Amino acid sequence: MTKRFYLTGQRTFGNRGCEAIVRSTVMMLKRKFGDVQVLVPSEDIERDQQQWPEASDYGVSFVEAYLPQHNRYWTHLQRLPFKFLKQAVWPFGFPSKFRKQIESLDAVLSIGGDNYSLDYHLPSLLMGQDGLAMQLGKPVFIWGASVGPFDAEPHFVPVMRQHLSRMSAIFARENISYTYLTEKLGLMNVVKMTDPAFTLQKEKVDMTEFWPKSENGQVIGLNISPLIEKYKKDGQDLRLETIKFIANVVHQGFGVLLIPHVIPLDGNEKNNDAIYMTSMLQDLRNLGKSVNIMPSHFNAAQIKQVISQLNFFMGARTHATIAALSSGVPTLSISYSVKAKGINQDLLGDMDVVLPTPELTSVSLMNGLSYLIEHEQEIKQILSDKLPEWQARVEKAAEDVMQKVQG
Repeated sequence: MTKRFYLTGQRTFGNRGCEAIVRSTVMMLKRKFGDVQVLVPSEDIERDQQQWPEASDYGVSFVEAYLPQHNRYWTHLQRLPFKFLKQAVWPFGFPSKFRKQIESLDAVLSIGGDNYSLDYHLPSLLMGQDGLAMQLGKPVFIWGASVGPFDAEPHFVPVMRQHLSRMSAIFARENISYTYLTEKLGLMNVVKMTDPAFTLQKEKVDMTEFWPKSENGQVIGLNISPLIEKYKKDGQDLRLETIKFIANVVHQGFGVLLIPHVIPLDGNEKNNDAIYMTSMLQDLRNLGKSVNIMPSHFNAAQIKQVISQLNFFMGARTHATIAALSSGVPTLSISYSVKAKGINQDLLGDMDVVLPTPELTSVSLMNGLSYLIEHEQEIKQILSDKLPEWQARVEKAAEDVMQKVQG
């Protein structure tokens, strides 16, 4: 009998990290349940379908994402310092079409990597959607995500604790979240997992047209996100420092490939890695074919294939670094939140492979690369030893879901 799932928290494949989570999750559900139907919310169904043309072969149905206009106003309103607003969560009802979709399900997986955090705003709409599913008696799981912390909004903490306690299970993708949820919030339904994108399968793609030349035969991949500009120190010029670093490593004989990972499918310039890094490339024209940028139309599986061919990777987008780490590529994470630190701590221990964004300079980037070069074999060995175990965690979590869904 076909099992039906809904992936709350999903909106668009413009963020290839979201696409990576969806693809790997769908594949794991199909592997465990056999015949499945997975409802994937989308704010642009046609473009998302173009991004994954074979999705229907795996049971995926793209459905219109519920993104009511009043959510924007409510989000701004909740920023006001009033206790009753923080505790109101999602005070609105849902249309009958959305309720019927939820009523038809066997389970809800709440995905997105870090939607249950304060990185963007109070996650009210997501809590409302997951809360509706629980109200209708559906098992709801937070699936391989970072969760919290919520301490910056103290009035919100007890509301979130109560909400999370009603989940069938919270599958935390790193130990910082696991410790926060179990020790700080005292939750009993938390399970250690890892990000499902660690199981994403690569898709072959021709790289000859854009692969950079290098004197020493080695190519460094670099992902820089415009999002990091929000986290810089006063007077810090992240773009200029990155350009200096690229010029330095090219003069040392490396090739550099710029890897965009968040590229809005409609070409929107906001939060667009490709536009941000293409402007850098213009300032590096004098370096010729030693520096190039990956085409922006690639899907998540194709990007992982490209990243897997690099000698070293340095990236700001979490799922770009996950693509690298899960391919065994020594990686430096340029971190603007707790999630990068947690994933790297769990996987590589105390190795110096995380660079906080406020510390980014051409010198710190060069020091980070030097560390990767010096410890290349050690990092590769750790990844080789641990990746099978990490991928098995995703499979075990899927088995836990199967037990709860099938009773």
